[in-house]
Amino acid sequence: MAKQIYYEDVEVGSEIGPLEKNPTTQQLVKYAGASGDFYQIHYDKDFALANKLPGVILHGALKNAFLAQLATDFAGEHGWVRKLGVQYRGMDQPGTKVICRGKITKKYTDAGHPAVDCEIWLENAKGEKTTPGTATIYLPSRAAH
Repeated sequence: MAKQIYYEDVEVGSEIGPLEKNPTTQQLVKYAGASGDFYQIHYDKDFALANKLPGVILHGALKNAFLAQLATDFAGEHGWVRKLGVQYRGMDQPGTKVICRGKITKKYTDAGHPAVDCEIWLENAKGEKTTPGTATIYLPSRAAH
């Protein structure tokens, strides 16, 4: 388990992550089964190519889940993710590493909870942000402990 981050430990501009993922076609098949998303572009290379894609591509919701893991790992056991949203701007393929990253854009108190707003994103090996998003994370305060 990662060390707990406290509100007092971070500043605007502090980085979150990185969290590296190495998705495989096997993971896509498992995710399709778990999510019920059996669209062939996620597991059938010939179908994906016939639809003018570069090959099989990752489920958008799986990329969202990777970013949710980044946020929950950062929040730690005593924090929580209040809000998370992403946009799908580019395709990622299995067999290619993707990296989840983020940075804090705002610190404040929300309904009595120490909170941070974050810019989060998933980037490909070229450093292109294929899945940008935002998160609001409540962190514990050292003052409360």
